Amino acid sequence: MPDTLKAAVTLPGEEFSRVALTPAAVQLLRKLWLQHGPLMFHQSGGCCDGSSPMCYPAGDFITGEADVLLGLFDLSDGLEPKPLEFWMSREQFSYWSHTHLTVDVVPGRGSGFSVEAPEGKRFLIRSTLMDWPA
Repeated sequence: MPDTLKAAVTLPGEEFSRVALTPAAVQLLRKLWLQHGPLMFHQSGGCCDGSSPMCYPAGDFITGEADVLLGLFDLSDGLEPKPLEFWMSREQFSYWSHTHLTVDVVPGRGSGFSVEAPEGKRFLIRSTLMDWPA
């Protein structure tokens, strides 16, 4: 997608971004950062809201060996650093390892645990197959 904000590469040995944010997602995240402070995403497996990317205040969701850091965004817009990590459960990553993920925003109510829920919007993953040389 053109005009997306690509995450910095975080997986060892890779040279391509696996995740991006649409301009609408960046705009909402900057607003949420002002309200909640530093943020993070976690994408888990499962059904219902577990299939949506969840946005939390940084550190509120504890990551560990069962998670993969897919990317690191800079939401600063040239001002003070605003790093935002994008995590995915290792099990989910095994299914989605061949895709590029773009976080977008759509109208609707997401999970009550994700910080965008009161905004009347929810984050949504759009995926496309990765096209890299074999």
